[in-house]
Amino acid sequence: MEEILLNKQGKKIILLGNEAIIRGALEAGVNFVSTYPGTPASEIGDTFFKIAEKIGVYFEYSTNEKVALEAGIGASFSGLKTLVAMKDFGLNVCLDALGPFVYTGTKGPTVIIVADDPSCHSSAQWEEGTRAISYLTHIPTLEPADPQECKEFVKLAFQISEKFKIPVMIRTTTRVSHQRALVILGKIPSSKSKTPKGKFIKNPTKFVTLPPRVLEMKKELFEKIERIREFSEKTKINKVEGNQKSKTGIITSAISYLYVKEALKELNLNLPILKIGFFYPSPGKKTKAFIKNLKKVLIVEELEASLEEWVKGLAKDVNPKLQIFGKDLIPAVGELKPEIVISAISKFTNCKLKIENSLKIVNLKLKIHKRFPQLCPGCPYWFVFNGIKKAVNIEEVIFGGDIGCYMLAGLPPHNIQDYLSCMGSSVGIAHGIKKATGQKLITFIGDSTFFHAGIPALINTIFNKSNPLIIVMNNQTTAMTGHQPYPGAPAVPNGIKIENIVSACGVKNLKVIDPINQKEFISTVKEFLNKKEVSVIIARRPCIFVKEKYEKK
Repeated sequence: MEEILLNKQGKKIILLGNEAIIRGALEAGVNFVSTYPGTPASEIGDTFFKIAEKIGVYFEYSTNEKVALEAGIGASFSGLKTLVAMKDFGLNVCLDALGPFVYTGTKGPTVIIVADDPSCHSSAQWEEGTRAISYLTHIPTLEPADPQECKEFVKLAFQISEKFKIPVMIRTTTRVSHQRALVILGKIPSSKSKTPKGKFIKNPTKFVTLPPRVLEMKKELFEKIERIREFSEKTKINKVEGNQKSKTGIITSAISYLYVKEALKELNLNLPILKIGFFYPSPGKKTKAFIKNLKKVLIVEELEASLEEWVKGLAKDVNPKLQIFGKDLIPAVGELKPEIVISAISKFTNCKLKIENSLKIVNLKLKIHKRFPQLCPGCPYWFVFNGIKKAVNIEEVIFGGDIGCYMLAGLPPHNIQDYLSCMGSSVGIAHGIKKATGQKLITFIGDSTFFHAGIPALINTIFNKSNPLIIVMNNQTTAMTGHQPYPGAPAVPNGIKIENIVSACGVKNLKVIDPINQKEFISTVKEFLNKKEVSVIIARRPCIFVKEKYEKK
């Protein structure tokens, strides 16, 4: 795939949405790429990892999304064309850095890719819609629907960023990221240097967000957004199509647009559609013109009613009698599917479904045996969970979970996970429970997750003197998202040992154990669980899928 991505201009090739994003960045002349792996955005980093050196682009897997963005901000301040990629939860981690970056603006044009996961296919924490962050931070946001748009929208985002000196966000979803379709390739500019170099030029009024300058920056940002809104009105990524004489219309965006197109074809309907590709700032004039003469309109969008609420506000001025339908017909929970949109449009238009269409939306009650996800055969985590059950009475101990393969501890046959929240929170929550109750507690955290967000929580636990038993699941890779390296992985030449960090934080009760040594592991769990200070066991055994690769290296 790496070679295919570097094909010449004019070729038509089948790409994933994520691969089309990479091609768009290459055609835009990207210099600097940073990411923390997270599905459904992982392929972006994984592919750049393979091709970056060959094409003269700097790439890094950062410790977490916040530092990935901060590295990108530094590159942008130095004039480099920058791309930062992450999944939806990563954007939350970034917020402290993202808000000021929108204020300062860019020197080198910068695009931030954020992949949402409606229906939580790869996301255990919560079903997040990151479009709300566009409003919160005032970051211009584009929403592609298919791989061709993924490529073109990334190029457009770089152009917008360069024109208005502001970072631009591309918001995708699982079905956009992992959709395959034909993409027409454009030209990749020739690279003159294998190692892109920028230059930081001192300018405190530009890059320092301190009062009173920060308030001036906010005012300048609002003025900039209005100029971008005018740009949004004229751009072709907001388009009207279909029978514009009809008094019944549909407004949609992103992947929902494809579902609408399919539904109208199935129902043999020709309705006007306003497809909004520029989510924020949205095209108010174009939308007002679209709804002005309609009697009713259906807003088709996934998750929260962002477009629906916005259209309701516009309608008060131009068409107060307009009937607006949205979440009364379209669910706010879970990703949309063609059959859901077909059903909604049939109700909206009073169009009776044909028998073949009706079959698509019937919930067949089939007796299917429930099958829970399992750890891979040979996974080192089997030894950890088996040893825990032999070491303690699981009814008397609280078990904390974190984000990684070991989340499966909450499912049969293990059933040892009493809370699960977000990256690194297993340790932070453990400290709170210990302070509040004094109950015995064992919490699990992965090695990549430890570097991502676990270290501050460990320091807090030590500083405020509580005593959970922390088991670091050290399988020596970022396994859940595709075996990417992290700062402590054996594949990394300058790898940082977790035990050195834990020891430096002042932990006295520390042991590195291969969990296949069940006798040592069980006895250590028993011993450490009764300590008055925080204790850490690093359960170190490589993931079976990377063990052979690491041994060869």
